[in-house]
Amino acid sequence: MWQILGGMAYDDLRSLLRALEREGDLKRIKAEVDPYLEIGEIVDRVQKSGGPALLFENVKGSAMPLAMNVFGTDRRLLKALGLKSYGDISDKIGGLLRPELPHGFVGVREAFGKLGAMAHVPPRKIKEAPVQEVVLHGDDVDLDRLPALFTWPEDGGSFFNLGLTHTKDPESGVRNLGLYRLQRHDKRTIGMHWQIHKDSRNHYQVAARRGERLPVAIAFGCPPAVTYASTAPLPGDIDEYLFAGFLAGKRIEMVDCKTVPLQVPANAEVVLEGWLEPGEMLPEGPFGDHTGFYTPQEPFPALKIDCVTMRKRPLLQSIVVGRPPTEDGPLGRATERFFLPLLKIIVPDIVDYHLPEAGGFHNCAIVSIDKKYPKHAQKVMHAVWGAHMMSLTKLIVVVDADCDVHDLHEVAWRALGNTDYARDLTVVEGPVDHLDHASYQQFWGGKAGIDATRKWPEEGYTRDGGWPEMVVSDPDTAERVTRRWKEYGL
Repeated sequence: MWQILGGMAYDDLRSLLRALEREGDLKRIKAEVDPYLEIGEIVDRVQKSGGPALLFENVKGSAMPLAMNVFGTDRRLLKALGLKSYGDISDKIGGLLRPELPHGFVGVREAFGKLGAMAHVPPRKIKEAPVQEVVLHGDDVDLDRLPALFTWPEDGGSFFNLGLTHTKDPESGVRNLGLYRLQRHDKRTIGMHWQIHKDSRNHYQVAARRGERLPVAIAFGCPPAVTYASTAPLPGDIDEYLFAGFLAGKRIEMVDCKTVPLQVPANAEVVLEGWLEPGEMLPEGPFGDHTGFYTPQEPFPALKIDCVTMRKRPLLQSIVVGRPPTEDGPLGRATERFFLPLLKIIVPDIVDYHLPEAGGFHNCAIVSIDKKYPKHAQKVMHAVWGAHMMSLTKLIVVVDADCDVHDLHEVAWRALGNTDYARDLTVVEGPVDHLDHASYQQFWGGKAGIDATRKWPEEGYTRDGGWPEMVVSDPDTAERVTRRWKEYGL
């Protein structure tokens, strides 16, 4: 049954790093490097040049090696997840969802239920785990031993950028796995950057309303499928570990935490455990974020760490974010392809879609449709704005099915040349991402939809001759030229 994905993901971070090193796709940095600005500058240059994964073995102020740029290319992320292409899993998910399920969010939940039932991949609890070989309590906890990064000159402090945060709803017991930046305030305190639309923030609010503290566990250096699943925009009642098991092709092993009622990956490298008290807030940020701009300082919950568990010789994993392209790129492209079949459940009109990295993925969506009736493009725009986290999309460009949504030159040609902005531009207001700096007030702002499809007479396009045909080559001549190309000496 595991072969539904055509391969298996790596069981842990270190086995992936060993495989990358054997293939010459990992570079060990033995020279001492400073986590204050220097590592960030190195990683940003290597990532933007398509360079290898990096293992910093001598991080100033820390005894832990630091793995960086591990998912910095599509090839490495696919290898980590045991895939040949992003389309492989998109096709497999699409196949599992047939016969078609009901549309809407109920259909998405049923779809994930079907995936779980067919793959038999719920997480498996074990009693002893590598991540608990060393256990530190109380005053023995020292977060300064962990290599946090001060990446950009105006950052508000040092951050852990790839800590996977575990919480659960105090009322329903449903767990959530999320990826949020974590500012190191002192040796035992970290800031939880829980944005307004995130499930962990909802868990914290429920606990605060009930006058209860919230248990939190943060895992570093997790199995690759788990790390990816933490970034996936799943509905709140869908277990990320079920999805991780589906990706990995096997059950994820988990272990009970030592001091909080949560479970974490048994094969993680380091885990932080603590209880979040209601109302405990500290200023967090600024931070040079994936938008390419600094996000401002705001008050966010501050978590006191009571216990740290780790392997005997642990290593940490982190990423550098900033102006694209960054390591966010492959992760975003994976999400785009993985969730196409599920997005089609909510919006069945969609033929394909693309979330450009330059748009921060969530800011812009290019959508192709097989247009069937007047104003079909506008219907799709509003449907996308109503589809879970796609509600944060600021620009939707709708094109005809014969347009390659991944060819930004062709999309621009359609959007810039196929539109009358007095008629084809839809402007609305709605929610935007917590980190969006362009909206004139926080959390909501203006959005636009561009109808770049061919216009019909029923839509008011009544000029003589109707919508013109695109210029294309004569197929017989094109075939003859192709056949004789070498004769031309070109």
